[in-house]
Amino acid sequence: MLNLGSLSVPVPAVMGILNVTPDSFSDGGRFDRPDTALRQAIRLARDGAAIIDIGGESTRPGAESVGEQEELDRVIPVLEAVRAETDVPVSIDTSKAGVMRAAVAAGAAMINDVCALQGEGALQAAAELDVAVCLMHMQGEPRTMQTAPHYDDVVAEVAQFLDRRIVACADAGLAEKRIVLDPGIGFGKTRHQNVELLANLRQLRVRGRPVLVGVSRKSTLGELTGRNVDQRLPASAAAAAIAVVNGAAIVRAHDVPATVDALKVAQAVREASRDS
Repeated sequence: MLNLGSLSVPVPAVMGILNVTPDSFSDGGRFDRPDTALRQAIRLARDGAAIIDIGGESTRPGAESVGEQEELDRVIPVLEAVRAETDVPVSIDTSKAGVMRAAVAAGAAMINDVCALQGEGALQAAAELDVAVCLMHMQGEPRTMQTAPHYDDVVAEVAQFLDRRIVACADAGLAEKRIVLDPGIGFGKTRHQNVELLANLRQLRVRGRPVLVGVSRKSTLGELTGRNVDQRLPASAAAAAIAVVNGAAIVRAHDVPATVDALKVAQAVREASRDS
């Protein structure tokens, strides 16, 4: 089990994605009403998600930001409904301190921040809220991150960034045991850079912290396979299995049943490896 203080999950665990947005890259508009979102959350829990990750602002390449109140209006009713209907812990996918505070008050057990708590007031909020936190690496911002991203050594630079954020969290009083790290597949990286990160996940377990990987349906998989976003399930399951064999503790996924099965196979292989 992975104990992050505010929640404990099996390893490996599937984090089921619940986007309550009109414009997310693969499922925008499908679950942006409380009733459809709740039905999807119950489905994710039934299919084996260990965490349900609720997001109210798209972070796809080119996405525009939304105001705090609009984000709150999207996520809080859904979060409250999900907490009332299932015991599966909920993560809030946000970079805004106000949304973090409201979501934790409504029952969220984890903050999943693509900006690694660099937004105004986010670090202080996370330190005070005493819940698990996922720190993600992103070069740039969603609107511009895929405009010619460059690294001299993507694995080393992502690891250095995550290390700096762990130190910043510790300085703010956020316990290291609550932190999960995400290399940010697809966030300011080329196809080659994404593959390099996936191949070298063990080097990204900075200070021994567990790694979360989100590669489900992403454009890198489309570039590798030539498949449209709605045809990337096999590639997504393969990438999830590779992530676990290479050391990931949590995999964020749209297609929970297939990912759960892929992770069972991957974990068996990892446990049998003499290098694990």
